Amino acid sequence: MSSVVSELRRILGERALVPGADARQRVGWTGEAVSAAALVRPATTEEVAATLAVCNAAGQAVVPHGGLTGLVGGASTGPDELALSLERMAAIEDIDTTGRTMTVQAGVPLQTVQEQASEAGLMFPLDLGARGSCTIGGNAATNAGGVRVIRYGMMRQNVLGLEVVLADGRILSSLNRMLKNNAGYDLKQLFIGSEGTLGVITRLVLRLVEMPRSRDTALVGIREFDRVARFLRYADASLGGRLSAFEVMWRDHYVLATRESGRHASPLPGDYAYRVLLESLGSEPESDREDFESALASALEQGLIEDAVIAKSAAERDAMWAIREDVEVLLRFDPIFLFDVSLPIRDMPAYLDGVRAALDAACPQNRCFVFGHLGDGNLHLSIAPGERDAGLQERVERIVYGQLEGLGGSISAEHGIGLAKKPHLPLARSEVEIGLMRALKTVLDPNGILNPGKMFDPA
Repeated sequence: MSSVVSELRRILGERALVPGADARQRVGWTGEAVSAAALVRPATTEEVAATLAVCNAAGQAVVPHGGLTGLVGGASTGPDELALSLERMAAIEDIDTTGRTMTVQAGVPLQTVQEQASEAGLMFPLDLGARGSCTIGGNAATNAGGVRVIRYGMMRQNVLGLEVVLADGRILSSLNRMLKNNAGYDLKQLFIGSEGTLGVITRLVLRLVEMPRSRDTALVGIREFDRVARFLRYADASLGGRLSAFEVMWRDHYVLATRESGRHASPLPGDYAYRVLLESLGSEPESDREDFESALASALEQGLIEDAVIAKSAAERDAMWAIREDVEVLLRFDPIFLFDVSLPIRDMPAYLDGVRAALDAACPQNRCFVFGHLGDGNLHLSIAPGERDAGLQERVERIVYGQLEGLGGSISAEHGIGLAKKPHLPLARSEVEIGLMRALKTVLDPNGILNPGKMFDPA
């Protein structure tokens, strides 16, 4: 380690290296320690390449760090590992308003990308609650999802090109700017969602879309899940492709965020099993608003929904979204276990009934809070077991993931695998799939220096 640090200091300079006790010491959102023997802060792709070349030759483990907003331990770093942060690579290099692309360095925060696109009259559609802290490189490395997947897709659908540094220091520059390019393998897809285990993303070409001229938001109350599912299809059809968010909060989660915690006023009082946060983005403010109001009125007449409140201002819209995005309200419970699963919408009621019944038997004092990006089949379960013991988290995980078997679901809809979900990967991926993942890892990182131990163990 000392020889590697000395060599990196010689190549990169003092500013790029923070050694020993002064290296980053942080605690992730879920409580895991994030530390490192040294923190390397390169300022260019070439410096990233030089860093990895030195580490690869020495067999030195390297853990890429983004904004450290992950929830699965993907950036957990041990005392014998180097943390590699791209925080100094935070430039927006180009915005092509004609081709609707943006070329950025990987350390740019998502919110900065959104703001710069907006200033150019365009939109980068990826959006999630950690927008101010998470980095665009980290978003790509984890294939981030968020609240607009139903219309714009995951991160991988919004990336046209990548520049990646491989484990041995070679630079793979594939900064494609075309929407259509079928010249061989689409290599960028190997690295999007690979959690820093195959290469370090340094630059990206992002796909932008036209900035919507209308944004209509409503909070809807529904008492039966069957009507929630029917309302999703109805809203999507009625709004003519403009539906961009369909977020569902189960009663327990909504009550916790509003009445129980006192953190938010409820825009829609009443006893509803489900509250849907609905948003439409369009191009004609007046007619889009009329269509939105008409769709909700018709849904009310048909009995698909019980009540609705439409945001009449940006402040009212923000207040609605604040309820949905307030995950910190869950930190009042200790311990709290967070889960991110996906499954067919039609199986969600039976799945949750099974989870709740098993939790009640295993942890009688438990509380289970549920919300989800229902339009893309993603549920977030937050479980406070109400007790402590050494094997409690493992038992709760077996309940949550075990209930997915036979449903064709996934243990990770958008958060990735990291360390936290590694033992459960075989529930979501076949033996052949995991074997191929290991083979790719061996080819691209034969010395196993990149984010070792994450996602799966080596063969």
